[in-house]
Amino acid sequence: MRCNFSLKRFSAHLIQGFVAALLCLSLASQANAQFLRDAEIEQFLKDYSYPLFEAAGIPPESVGVHLINGPPNAFVSNGLNVYVFTGLITLADTPNQIEGVLAHETGHMSGGHLARSDEMMQAATRPMMLSLVLGAVAAAAGSPDAALGIFSLGSHIGTSNALTYSRGQESRADQAAIGFLDSVGSSGVGLQEFFGKLSNRQLISGYDVNPYIQTHPLARNRIVALETRVSASPHKENADTPEEIHRLKMIQAKIHGFIQAPFTTLRQYPLSDQSEPARYARAVAYYRAADLAKATQEIDRLIENDPENPFFWELKGQMLFEHGKVKEAIAPHLRSTELAPQYALLKVNLGRAMVATNDPQTVDEAIKILRHALNMDKENVFGWTELARAYSFRGDNAMAALSQAEAYYNAGALGEAHRFATRASKLLDKQTPEWRQASDIILTSADAARRNQSRSRQRRITAE
Repeated sequence: MRCNFSLKRFSAHLIQGFVAALLCLSLASQANAQFLRDAEIEQFLKDYSYPLFEAAGIPPESVGVHLINGPPNAFVSNGLNVYVFTGLITLADTPNQIEGVLAHETGHMSGGHLARSDEMMQAATRPMMLSLVLGAVAAAAGSPDAALGIFSLGSHIGTSNALTYSRGQESRADQAAIGFLDSVGSSGVGLQEFFGKLSNRQLISGYDVNPYIQTHPLARNRIVALETRVSASPHKENADTPEEIHRLKMIQAKIHGFIQAPFTTLRQYPLSDQSEPARYARAVAYYRAADLAKATQEIDRLIENDPENPFFWELKGQMLFEHGKVKEAIAPHLRSTELAPQYALLKVNLGRAMVATNDPQTVDEAIKILRHALNMDKENVFGWTELARAYSFRGDNAMAALSQAEAYYNAGALGEAHRFATRASKLLDKQTPEWRQASDIILTSADAARRNQSRSRQRRITAE
């Protein structure tokens, strides 16, 4: 599992619509805004979301499904992008509950709610635009709390209008979700159950929540609205299989292992629990607690029982690499890519280990592997950074600069992307594909570069 985050890019997403911005800024603050990459969890989310996208008439490959560390929630923003928080996955009892929430978010996309939010924003939130921009700037500067404070300066009337519009969207998305679930033969009970969980959390919190300042209707009201529709569904009794529930428990154990403090995970999954999810959680917890011996013991037992699981091999390679056993990490990473060649993230991990050997022949092979991975996942910031490191080791400054430009570009740091792309274009042969690649980055990031230069000049003038 990798933590990847670009606050600049995230704040740009927020500006796409006021309703999404209000929700996302709040959640980003709670989550410390960590974007996570994990092939196993991403595949789980795709397995449940892609059929729903197809049922809604949305090409699945056109939708980005992203994982963020944070409280139980999900949202759509910036076009066809679904953001799922780890808290949603760990709070769920069954995959069907997560599937229900994904169906709800699909309802937002199919209903064009983001585009309509833009229209609503123009009509109802003009008084809030200044505070939105200031809040996004504060977020980009690394101050999400300040962003929330600035954002709250907007017009109360604009807020009320926006949130009323959002409540209508949420209710329509709920109803659309049941239709999509029916289309794929899944039960709507999971969505109803998950809203029940949220309602219970609201009640336990002890807060008197005013429904008119909520971006979503209160969960208990949504449950009532769904009851009739769910009861009438021919798929109401379709339950998750034991295998599907086991898969969810494995993913939950992995998330707990990586997100929680190791001692918390070890208390939650004691040695008396010899189930596969418990061993998975303990393997991660021991590795994060720098106890490689115990971590290896747990992961080796998992591999012994399921030697064809690529994610067990990936974890073993990560453990070894991050404990300084670089050469030993290559074999398990290689095995993970052999078992699951369709995952770019596994190839990037293998490439990273190979680059770290500082062996010229091995680094050359790593470059091939990383380039292949990036052809599969062009927005992988971590992969571009490792490729830049590999080219730098080989003394290819032009390709190192180009790769670093891609890393910055995909991280949303357009000023830095422009700087490195400009450096690359001066070193590359003109009219080659690589030179055109650098030129594209220069053109698309030119405005950001000019803004950076203007700020630099202003700082110099102020200093003088």
